[in-house]
Amino acid sequence: MNKDELLLQSVPPGTKIHKVKALSKKWTIKIGLGSLGLRSLWFYYTKVNRLLKAGHYDLVYFSTTQFPVCILGAFWKKKFNIPYVIDMQDPWHSEYYQGKSKEQQPKKYWFSYRLNKHMEPMAIKQVDGLISVSENYITDLKNRYPEIQNIPAATITFGAFEPDVEIALINTNQFENLLYPGHTSIVYVGRGGADMHQAIAPVFKVLKQGISNSPEIFKRFKFYFIGTSYAPVGTGNPTIMPLAEMYGIEDYVIEITDRIGYYHALSTLQQADALFIAGSDDPNYSASKIYPYLLSGKPLLTIFNSKSPVVNILKELNVQYNYTYDATTGLEEKIAEFLNQPGKEIQLNEQYSKTAMEKYSAFTGTKHQCNLFDKVLNAKN
Repeated sequence: MNKDELLLQSVPPGTKIHKVKALSKKWTIKIGLGSLGLRSLWFYYTKVNRLLKAGHYDLVYFSTTQFPVCILGAFWKKKFNIPYVIDMQDPWHSEYYQGKSKEQQPKKYWFSYRLNKHMEPMAIKQVDGLISVSENYITDLKNRYPEIQNIPAATITFGAFEPDVEIALINTNQFENLLYPGHTSIVYVGRGGADMHQAIAPVFKVLKQGISNSPEIFKRFKFYFIGTSYAPVGTGNPTIMPLAEMYGIEDYVIEITDRIGYYHALSTLQQADALFIAGSDDPNYSASKIYPYLLSGKPLLTIFNSKSPVVNILKELNVQYNYTYDATTGLEEKIAEFLNQPGKEIQLNEQYSKTAMEKYSAFTGTKHQCNLFDKVLNAKN
């Protein structure tokens, strides 16, 4: 697994950090076990047991997408009478891929679907509070588990933290440059998947038409899709390039399936000429990456499902080129307007609402988290 040592630079001085081990993937992969959450489960169990026995703690907070670890909350609640809160950054158990073709389903879907279906209720039925980037995630869980209908819950997105950009820029020289010189680079960093094709297809269609009708403008573009697979380095299957090939524009699209570190991603966004965020066809999808994009100050094109909660956030932030693939009238013309700018580079002056950016800052998000923690503790008392 890639490590991003720079992440430690954003941790406030004086913060006490405890480290836990995990079973080596080198050995567990032989039996098909790659999940970090499962490999580290026993080590979390023993480490936190010792901490809770030795000192006084008011609450346990899980903020991770390694969801198997969250089942320990119910155990610690019973053993130590301590409440716990889970931050649902993504759906844990989901029916989204049921009935879809094997090619559309994630790797090891048969196993993960059944494991998640079994583990989620172990953690959620006893949880004392929920945080999520999407209100729909909370609604789904409360509908699924009547036991948590009245627990405190809050929708809190990942906040914008400006010092992260500074850390990335200071350390740019240690990152591999993924963008080719001599082109106008439009960059997306994040997962791929067939569920994003509806949002990406209109862009590829406009690019194909532009290359035919205005080659002097459109042939300068390179679209980058970086970190599109969760598979180990060098083993990911492209999910965006097949769509580019279908439109015959594969020479203008670069897909890098390997994941890159957070600060490498921020540095790459800073090097781009413009940025693109594509949303899933799942209306519950909430892109956690929007704030690093906004902090870059680069021209931004976004295309989401019209029911995604991200659409309204982007409107509030005054993102000019914010569209939906299923409700925006004249979408292709609007995409062409974004791309068809004078000069060698895209020249756009994106002004994001300062008030809205403060509302969605990391500082404000932390205040909301602490308010929810207080509600959980007050409910306990």
